[in-house]
Amino acid sequence: MRAVGRALGDAVSAASGAAFVVTLQGELGAGKTTLVGGVLAALGIPGPARSPTYTLIEPYETRQLRLFHLDLYRLADPQEVEALGIRDLLEPDAMLLIEWPERGAGALPPADLAIAIRYATVGADGRELAMTAGSPAGERALQGLLRAVKWQLSHLSL
Repeated sequence: MRAVGRALGDAVSAASGAAFVVTLQGELGAGKTTLVGGVLAALGIPGPARSPTYTLIEPYETRQLRLFHLDLYRLADPQEVEALGIRDLLEPDAMLLIEWPERGAGALPPADLAIAIRYATVGADGRELAMTAGSPAGERALQGLLRAVKWQLSHLSL
């Protein structure tokens, strides 16, 4: 999941220009925060991602990008999203990575890229990812991510 996050971080930083919203769906322990850690690593932010389960928003900053990692797991109602001030975060140099977006359904900005993670049906430690672009910027990021993954697979030695 961290490698996918790194590839996503590279793809998004190359495709950015306006605020970029990524939603991450998946069960507890599926790897959402690990994926965010990979994005952070790609952007030059060392160490693991800090889970915003209790703070709800964890900000990070690089020279080129402001990143906001949101975890909506604790929200009881989508109307609580407004109190978080997410609209104020939607600046051209911002990237929002939103875990548990279903908890804010109808109150969140549209996702440029939606990622659903689930446990693989084969292999105890594997994951299956479904990614959907919701905008032209999301499509560019998805294409960049797919190119990176294909490159990694072509250079894999077994």
